[in-house]
Amino acid sequence: MFARSALKTTTLRSFSTSARAERKVAVLGAGGGIGQPLSLLLKTDPLVTGLSLYDIRGAPGVAADISHVNTPAVTKGYEQADLASALAGAEVVVIPAGVPRKPGMTSKTPQNTNASIVRDLAKATAEHAPQAMVLIISNPVNSTVPIFAEVLKKHGVFDPKRLFGVTTLDVVRSSTFLSEVQGTKPKDTDVTVVGGHSGVTIVPLLSQTSVAKGVQGEPYKALVKRIQFGGDEVVQAKAGAGSATLSMAYAGALFANSVIRGMNGEKGVVTPTFVKSPLYEDQGIEYFSSNVELGTSGVEKIHSVGSLSAEEEELLAACLPDLKKNIAKGIEFVKNSP
Repeated sequence: MFARSALKTTTLRSFSTSARAERKVAVLGAGGGIGQPLSLLLKTDPLVTGLSLYDIRGAPGVAADISHVNTPAVTKGYEQADLASALAGAEVVVIPAGVPRKPGMTSKTPQNTNASIVRDLAKATAEHAPQAMVLIISNPVNSTVPIFAEVLKKHGVFDPKRLFGVTTLDVVRSSTFLSEVQGTKPKDTDVTVVGGHSGVTIVPLLSQTSVAKGVQGEPYKALVKRIQFGGDEVVQAKAGAGSATLSMAYAGALFANSVIRGMNGEKGVVTPTFVKSPLYEDQGIEYFSSNVELGTSGVEKIHSVGSLSAEEEELLAACLPDLKKNIAKGIEFVKNSP
């Protein structure tokens, strides 16, 4: 299952249709700021044959709206007591549910509301879609993925190959920000990002892309900081009215497409994602984001971080203690929950 060699990331630039088998996708939290544009993007994905949209309120309206889009995916909306129906038959479950970040908060800020939401959705998924691929967007991902895993374990249905934390936005931002610095096209600017999905746990491996050659000193530090804290730009620009919803929806839809392509048997689908990983287990870190090859059963291979520059070694050293704490918080939350 695990490969210790590094592999260059394959970043999606648009939905791929090379693998034609179609899948039913459930979006839990479809009425929210991420859920609505995410649902629309999934409706346009040729590999999605059915969409089940769920939220405590608003999802039937979202479903009715995007059902008018002239693509084949059959779309239905569910709310309140209809969660079981929304999950029935789902092969991929995408979870953007939760409260958005506000000024002064970070994507690793402990949020009991989101933790409780993810815990409850995990219980429902364990009961009604135990074989589905589960894609966690709800923040803080470093904690919510372990929360989901612990609940699945309690129900005896945890499969580490089928649970993913979506870190694609870090990859998308890295591509965008580096291309701005170097004057390249984002589609030609692939950057592998490892670690976690908040602040200093985000480690962009700029040394592994030729596009970053020459970015050193203060420009390098500024670029890394912008990648790590890019979400703050959006929170501040929206002046308390929201967080990075549209870009996150885009990234989530790209990752869902990658997962489906892997499920359909396409070879060479490789992208960073936060999964149960052996890479730093010897340091007590159970989950880690690195390049992962996706396949019919989910995770096929987990690749090591590869060769790092001195600066990246320092970034990784700063990442690991924070990440370990974030993961522990998620596991502890479930232990203390009814």
